[in-house]
Amino acid sequence: MATLIDARAQRHPEKRERPDTPLLRKPDWIRVRAPQSAEYAATRALVREHGLVTVCEEAACPNIGECWSVRHATFMIMGEVCTRACGFCNVATGKPGALDPDEPRRVAEATAKMGLKHVVVTSVDRDDLDDGGARHFVETIAAIRAAAPETTIEILTPDFLRKGDAADKVIDARPDVFNHNLETVPRLYLSIRPGARYFASLRLLARVKERDPQQFTKSGLMVGLGETKEEVMQVMDDLRSADVDFLTIGQYLQPTRKHAAIERFWTPEEFKALEAIAYSKGFLMVSATPLTRSSHHAGEDFARLRAARAAAHG
Repeated sequence: MATLIDARAQRHPEKRERPDTPLLRKPDWIRVRAPQSAEYAATRALVREHGLVTVCEEAACPNIGECWSVRHATFMIMGEVCTRACGFCNVATGKPGALDPDEPRRVAEATAKMGLKHVVVTSVDRDDLDDGGARHFVETIAAIRAAAPETTIEILTPDFLRKGDAADKVIDARPDVFNHNLETVPRLYLSIRPGARYFASLRLLARVKERDPQQFTKSGLMVGLGETKEEVMQVMDDLRSADVDFLTIGQYLQPTRKHAAIERFWTPEEFKALEAIAYSKGFLMVSATPLTRSSHHAGEDFARLRAARAAAHG
């Protein structure tokens, strides 16, 4: 992963503007193998062929080798430059270019060629756009439905902060899963997610259920940034108040010395405890491990999520 991170820093030197923070040595349970399979190479070639951006590469995801080896990639639409500068994120910050009107078609074509049963589509924040990119999400969902009608669609959206009813348009496109990550506890928002507002993100998730009660909702947290267990539990309660179905919790991994420092590594046993607590609070699905990420095993998790709802209403 170091090679990928170094390459990202060279492509986007603005990431070096933050002051250096210490890098902690990863414990054994965090280590992953470098990607090298033929299937990984084939996925990479397909992504390049269609001129697509993936969050797998842009965010330096530790699971890229595993996911791409089974032809699973999370597409990142609306470019590779974000209008925000979150302390944890390896995606470039700056002034984005114009939207590519052909991108929805290319994402849909790649989805069909890869034979994906479940596809995850995310994006950079586009505060420069009047609708925050909502229409582009809607067009991408429609294109996937046309090209791969049997594929279920999961979106991981920005917060559409101060964009009026833009989020409603995305909700009304009826993705199978509407995901928006809270990322961290409210106390850390100013340093970790300064462009966002905790309660605005909660309100977005609640709005999905108000507008379409059958739509699955999902959110994710990172731990290791200095939060306490009690704060994490309060976020769980807040998410359940918004009727969120699925919670993911993973260990924050510092991309470079220019990003927020890791305060500590939570142990696998602590993640199991968080999983048990979350289930006790009523989530239909919980994924809590050191390497859990929002779209990791998303297809399998969606099947389990549907089964859990059926069992709950059975």
